[in-house]
Amino acid sequence: MNISLTEELVSVVQGKVDSGMYNNASEVVREALRYMENNEELVDFIKLEALKKRLAPAIQNGENGTYAEYSLENLTSELNEEMH
Repeated sequence: MNISLTEELVSVVQGKVDSGMYNNASEVVREALRYMENNEELVDFIKLEALKKRLAPAIQNGENGTYAEYSLENLTSELNEEMH
């Protein structure tokens, strides 16, 4: 299997190998994938909590009868920016 990485990610992987923590890039990628697999539920929980936090004012406004225009696309974009 061949994968392509951005220059930034190549630097991260190479830094891990250079640190002596890993013998090669494959070990770094395997460890990253294991970490992702093991922490997927936590990441989903964090994303859900961030969404709830962002939606709380809108829910409150709805309950109070005050509304503002906002799109799901804008919310999704903002959440993605916050997570990166």
